[in-house]
Amino acid sequence: MKLLYTMLFLAFAMGISAQEIPAHDAVGKAEIPGFKMYPNPAFNDVIYITTAQNAQKDILVYDVFGKVVLRARVTNTRLDVRDLDPGVYVMQVVEENKSITRKLVVK
Repeated sequence: MKLLYTMLFLAFAMGISAQEIPAHDAVGKAEIPGFKMYPNPAFNDVIYITTAQNAQKDILVYDVFGKVVLRARVTNTRLDVRDLDPGVYVMQVVEENKSITRKLVVK
């Protein structure tokens, strides 16, 4: 009987915690096409950010506590990260009303 109740509980818990997979079209429209960021992890003072359009980008870099540690507007592909301490950051890039968020590691 315990085994039956345990199996029912596990099935119920898995059914509740299951997540719906978003449609591929919905995800693709929100992100910046052709986005590339390198090198990651960043060993030097500069990282390169390229996109399909290479238009002007607004960049916000957050630390692990959610505090903005770098705010930049980039018209080319180079982003200066020499003021960032070594660590893990979250970088948000906005280009022509499209946004993408990626993890950035600085060594």
